[in-house]
Amino acid sequence: MLLNAFVNYNGMVYRSVKLLISPESRSFRYGDGFFETMKMINGKIPLADLHFERLFSSLELLKFEKPDYFTPEYLLEQIDEIAKKNQHTKLAKVRLMVFRGDGGLFDPENLTPNFLVETSELDPESNKLNKKGLVVDVYKDARKSCDNFSVVKSNNYLPQVMGALWARENKLNDAVLINNSNRIAESTIANIFIVDDGIIKTPALTEGCVGGVMRKHLLQVIREEGIPVQETKIKVDDLMNASEVFLTNAVSNIRWVKKVGESNYESQLASVLYKKAVAPLVK
Repeated sequence: MLLNAFVNYNGMVYRSVKLLISPESRSFRYGDGFFETMKMINGKIPLADLHFERLFSSLELLKFEKPDYFTPEYLLEQIDEIAKKNQHTKLAKVRLMVFRGDGGLFDPENLTPNFLVETSELDPESNKLNKKGLVVDVYKDARKSCDNFSVVKSNNYLPQVMGALWARENKLNDAVLINNSNRIAESTIANIFIVDDGIIKTPALTEGCVGGVMRKHLLQVIREEGIPVQETKIKVDDLMNASEVFLTNAVSNIRWVKKVGESNYESQLASVLYKKAVAPLVK
């Protein structure tokens, strides 16, 4: 983010360089909160309904006390204001962070959601299917838990952070994370899909992956098109033996993977799904 950029903190606009978070913040201390990553195209948020469905589901799951004013309409107004202030309405990444108030582990001052909205300009290439396939590998030094909270984009992001550092050290585009059963969960920043004998497969939500918005949208389109698809358990060997692998998130849409470890992949279904599921969103 540029030093002269603006952020929206609880409905007020500040310079991004201004210190905003208290040292007693439960988010800073404990990772107590979650975030939503969205894309803005010409002032609009593609799949906004799915984003806010996930946001308010996370709000309830994490036992926040939602004020009456805290609605999708209110949050969209805050996003729109800061995007315009930063001149990011044409094509931008929007990060909306929600977190608890100050306090110790057993004594938060309140359970009302605080929020922070940031925007950053995106490269137009983010709207296209990547020409060059990604090179990734499986990261085994951290495990994604499989519980009621693993679907949330939590502010406690340590496995993803360490996986991303490992990927950078090894000159990879991303790292694949596994769960406590040594099965595939997701990548550090995306959900993962494989193609196995003509069937599209993705880890079930019970496997520790985040409940991705693009994942949900893509599954809907795949089923509408009558393409065989399964939300299931995927072993590392299944990933290595797949004919195709691709990653999905709301910002990069679909990105096909060329290589995982020593395994190489093609890009056929990813191209088809981009045209059917993504192209209509980025016009």
